[in-house]
Amino acid sequence: MAFSCQRQAAAGRAAPRTSSRRVAAVPRPVVLAAAAAAPAAPAPTPVPPSKLIDGKAIAETIRSEIATEVAAMKQQYGLTPGLAVVLVGSRKDSETYVRSKKKACAEVGFDSYGTDLPADVSEEELLKVVEAYNADPRVHGILVQLPLPKHISEKRILDAISIEKDVDGFHPLNMGCLAMRGREPLFVPCTPKGCIELLERMNVPIAGRKACVIGRSNIVGMPAALLLQRRDATVTMVHSKTPDAARICSEADIVIAACGVAEMVKGDWIKPGAVVIDVGINAKDDPTAKKGYRLVGDVEFDGAAARASLITPVPGGVGPMTIAMLLQNTLESARRAAKGEAAPAH
Repeated sequence: MAFSCQRQAAAGRAAPRTSSRRVAAVPRPVVLAAAAAAPAAPAPTPVPPSKLIDGKAIAETIRSEIATEVAAMKQQYGLTPGLAVVLVGSRKDSETYVRSKKKACAEVGFDSYGTDLPADVSEEELLKVVEAYNADPRVHGILVQLPLPKHISEKRILDAISIEKDVDGFHPLNMGCLAMRGREPLFVPCTPKGCIELLERMNVPIAGRKACVIGRSNIVGMPAALLLQRRDATVTMVHSKTPDAARICSEADIVIAACGVAEMVKGDWIKPGAVVIDVGINAKDDPTAKKGYRLVGDVEFDGAAARASLITPVPGGVGPMTIAMLLQNTLESARRAAKGEAAPAH
């Protein structure tokens, strides 16, 4: 039986909003001989562009590579990669992610298919939609946008997606193959795959290096640790029950932060010269911003950037890579179909 691994629509989930509002200070009475005003705190030194990992630019390069291969595939095989996205309900964030995925498909020459279902759809009806896409030879990848309504079992729906079309990489057989030496998943989850792609395209050595992954979710943390280990890094996972997390992180040459807590990783957690990949995206209250908030990562950017050799910004770092990897996984599925290849046995 064919197996494989990945699923990142979780990139589709908005991170919890954190508050940093300050209470205005009550002004003191003016005195005749007022002390000199304290000097204003110096503005943070701008991070030099050479330190930034430009995920947006790298993702654009990958999309261009994909578009070139899609054009060649159409000419040689008469086949167009197809991605099907299933949306349940009308969550604004999910609708936004689905639109961005369909737009990305159009940009690289994919066919995109979509089914929008009401929030009260039954689990059985949703399963029928998945099964129809499983059987459709025009569809090479299936993505069910998460989260699903509470009355629907995400596990049952994700397990129903054909492993040969599991371009999100969340099928347990794909995850199992990723975890085992000597086995190869058909697909790797998109966000952790994007993290590794950033490291490799920036020529960051991985083999023999110490890596710290902060967060142990099935979507990012766990597969990211497995991918680093496959590349011969020595990996430590930090989570909510880890004692002395700061010390562990400060010994790492590579840090991947995916804990979902705004600015949890402080600057002094970062080893001088380390490479920092910040997966987090959190809304932080900021009355000076046009929308009343600004986006921050799981890493305290200014402090970490002062010590790191390379760091991803938020936004513009890991985020653009997730959809690029989704397209890459779908292209790989279409490539197997074009060549008439059966999914490799594991």
